[in-house]
Amino acid sequence: MSARTATPWPLVALFTAGYLAAYLLPTTVGRLDAGLPLSATQAGAVGSVLLLSSASAGFLLASRVDRFGPRALARAGLLLAAAGYGTAALSAAVPLVVAGAVVGGFGSGAATTVAATGIAGRPDPHRVTTLGLFGVSGLAGTLYLTIPHLGPGHGQPLAAIACTALLALSLTGRLPARTPADRARRATGPLPHRRSGLLLAATMLFWSLAQNSLWGVSGRIGLAQAGLTEVKVGAVFAVALGTGLLGTIGAGALGPRLGRAVPIGLGTALIAGCIALSAAATDLTSFATGEIAWNALYPVVLSYVIGLAASMDPRGRWAVLVGSASSLGTACGPLTGSLLSERAGYPAMGAVLAAGLLIVAVPMTLVALRPRRVGQIVEIPVPEIPVAELPVVEIPMAEIPVIEIPVVGIPLEGVPAQRGAYGTAGPLRTAAAPAPDAVNA
Repeated sequence: MSARTATPWPLVALFTAGYLAAYLLPTTVGRLDAGLPLSATQAGAVGSVLLLSSASAGFLLASRVDRFGPRALARAGLLLAAAGYGTAALSAAVPLVVAGAVVGGFGSGAATTVAATGIAGRPDPHRVTTLGLFGVSGLAGTLYLTIPHLGPGHGQPLAAIACTALLALSLTGRLPARTPADRARRATGPLPHRRSGLLLAATMLFWSLAQNSLWGVSGRIGLAQAGLTEVKVGAVFAVALGTGLLGTIGAGALGPRLGRAVPIGLGTALIAGCIALSAAATDLTSFATGEIAWNALYPVVLSYVIGLAASMDPRGRWAVLVGSASSLGTACGPLTGSLLSERAGYPAMGAVLAAGLLIVAVPMTLVALRPRRVGQIVEIPVPEIPVAELPVVEIPMAEIPVIEIPVVGIPLEGVPAQRGAYGTAGPLRTAAAPAPDAVNA
């Protein structure tokens, strides 16, 4: 199998371990609220601190992966994640839980940073991204079905994230110890596409904030507003994430056929409608419909956004920075959702978030429409120019007249040359030749 088609499983594992904390956010926040002396807003703040630490790791390490090496940085991040989440899972003291969440979040961010830079350097970043989203969606869906049967307490989702980090650690030996020489030479180059990258990062911040403002309180919407049990809410989340697997498969199958503008722009608009529907749900049908449709579209749009950021810089800096901006929005999501829902209610919160998504869909689509430089080749579509076909006229050989040209002899008149008028070939021997006067004498 060629290097182009080989699946980089270490990068997929890092992607899964790094993003799992964000995917388990609803059950993590809900169990912090139920299992510790914390209010709903305080539990949302702990979730925001966890994801904020993850985002800060991305901003700090975006340009330092080449310095530390992918293998060493990935191992350090996964060890921090395992230690931090494990401490938070085993402790009942709020300060230790918060400290463990901060350390674990930083480790998750470091793992995500290594995964993003490695994926951006691949010839097929969109395919690897969809595989990573497939892995984290499938694992999170399985955990949503399993965790409610493991008993109450805040430690189960945190322990699951810690165990995933340890499992991913076993695959880091296949990561390169140092960055390849060609990418190291590109490290000194300026950051390309600054305007497009900054615009994408800014819009991605709010895009993720809107998603996770609802995701952080989705569990409470199902329990309090829709009147469901924790088992039913977990089942809805599992089915929703399973549908997300189908969306991820569809995104991988489509690839670049539709470009990036249509999936990002239209997908974001559809997500806005799903958020409004889910936030206003009052029964199982409306809650499940909104959550399932939303989770089917979310990984599709996210995969194209990550691919767009990766196409801006082969070294992966924009992929990391846009991903960190997304993590920053994700970090602010639980607290924002808790505050909006407490002040205005869940339906009003959903309407505000949906309107904001419709606004940011416009600049994200504009960035996706611009041609991107891949290596030294600018991808600009060239229209096909039709070539006019000239008719071919066949003439029978019998109808072609034969023209005979007479041969005319031209006489040449001249004087015969005298042999004595010319000397012999070779150098002129002037010393042996007599003078003209002596001959005449």
